[in-house]
Amino acid sequence: MTRTSSAHAPVLGPRALNRATLERQLLLRRAPLSAKAAVEHLVGLQAQEVRPPYVALAARLDGFAPGELSGLLERREAVRIVTMRSTIHLHTADDSLTLRPLVQSARDREIGYFRKGLVGVDLERLAAIARESVEETPRTMKQLREVLGEEWPDADPQSLAVAARCGLPLVQVTPRGLWGRSGQVALTTVEHWLGRPAEPAASPDATVLRYLAAFGPASVKDFQTWAGLTRTRPVFERLRPGLLTFRDENGVELFDLPDAPRPDPDTPAPPRFLPEFDNLLLSHADRTRVVPPANKGRTWQANTFYCPLLVDGFLAGVWRIIDDALVVEPFTPLTGARRDEVEREGRRMLDTLYEGTSYDLRFGTVVR
Repeated sequence: MTRTSSAHAPVLGPRALNRATLERQLLLRRAPLSAKAAVEHLVGLQAQEVRPPYVALAARLDGFAPGELSGLLERREAVRIVTMRSTIHLHTADDSLTLRPLVQSARDREIGYFRKGLVGVDLERLAAIARESVEETPRTMKQLREVLGEEWPDADPQSLAVAARCGLPLVQVTPRGLWGRSGQVALTTVEHWLGRPAEPAASPDATVLRYLAAFGPASVKDFQTWAGLTRTRPVFERLRPGLLTFRDENGVELFDLPDAPRPDPDTPAPPRFLPEFDNLLLSHADRTRVVPPANKGRTWQANTFYCPLLVDGFLAGVWRIIDDALVVEPFTPLTGARRDEVEREGRRMLDTLYEGTSYDLRFGTVVR
């Protein structure tokens, strides 16, 4: 296959990038995949809170039921662990053992931001004490701070906790994360929880290819934004002979898998209700493929983060469940068939996640 030079690479506009990304994110049509296969394909789901992974899969999978994902966590086929961008992700067990080592260098740098609170602290000893403690019995972060504070009473407790969180691959043990039965966060090491030894880090080359399959076409900076890593240009250069290249409207070089889907920009994109912090909105340096410039920053206000609503593939509003109602707040009024589509999708989400519970559906207007 002949590769096009970057200067003459085809240009992909925001709608073309939008449809390509939605297709790979399983958001153009619901996929007949298992929850485990979807989590693996998407290279994990944002899981800062309990609900988001369930909402994410309800938007993406045909026939999804919350108990399927809870079952993966209960059987330890999936775990909740800090990986990309220092945030909690829900990964398959296999990915948790290889992706965490891949981003460990970034977690080590994060500890450095707290060095003023760690004066006199031996980080290797800290990791050893923390590991012994959480493998004896899962600990809350408060309990872990207390254990470490006994050894270093003059150190900043929060800095000690961050050093343990970043230095060790800690997972949130069940019942945390289970649908309808979640508990407080308690931590142990991923190796102890899975009963498996640590594994070598995932190959950067293979991880880039997985990223492109789930988020491409994408630039080097896009990948670095998703992974929380730096200096990955050499990886893309090694892979360049086997990839296609494009440009966006600003001339930024984009890489892609030769056989990956790139649907027509006019392909219909049904409404989708996504969870707060969905990776669709956080995994590119340039988010205009999903977030129109006029709507930038409209999914949060002060310390409150709202769930995104996609209409025609782009961020077009937010939604919340308040008491016994799903409240849909489009940025501009929805009328006619489009409003009907959003209402049907909203009721489908409610039926999937809250079967047997009666919710009203109300439309409002965001004033921000």
